Amino acid sequence: MPWEKNFDVAEVLDKVMNTFWARGYEATSMQDLVDSTGINRGSLYATYGDKHALFVAALNRYDCEMRQKLLAELEESFGPREAIARLFHVFLTTLSESGSNRGCFLTNTALELAPHDRDVGTIVAHAQEQIESFFARMLRKGKEAGDIPASVKTTEASRGLLASLIGLVVLMRSRPDRVLLKSVLDDALRRLN
Repeated sequence: MPWEKNFDVAEVLDKVMNTFWARGYEATSMQDLVDSTGINRGSLYATYGDKHALFVAALNRYDCEMRQKLLAELEESFGPREAIARLFHVFLTTLSESGSNRGCFLTNTALELAPHDRDVGTIVAHAQEQIESFFARMLRKGKEAGDIPASVKTTEASRGLLASLIGLVVLMRSRPDRVLLKSVLDDALRRLN
């Protein structure tokens, strides 16, 4: 009889994602993953593979379920200027008010693993490119609607907004000072003028 999973694969992957997100890749052991999921080591290996494969699956889930959905929702629900502002506010409020100070899983991963892990680096780079593309689309739409001045240089501004967003997320972990974070946010949004 073939082996049958007695657990919800997506639910377990969410627990894995949250464990890696809270602790980082290197500081998370397989035992930590067993403890956080309640699934035995053999079942985790049989379903997802080794620790690295589990991490990549968790990072892809985060990217799909959080980053992609958030950008799509903002683009669909708000005008260009407001969509950009809300993205910054989502990070500022959600990450700083959660109390865990765990930051953004993609950004944390960019700092910890992307420089020396090709698979992870590809995922992180793609996500960052997609955020930059979101900013560029919003800037173009805003310029077409007359909401953002035509003088704003789309490529430079979208890259600057990406850098500001990543910087904001890093500062939220290392220096979670509200005044500092608000000034970074305000400076980023001035790029829209």
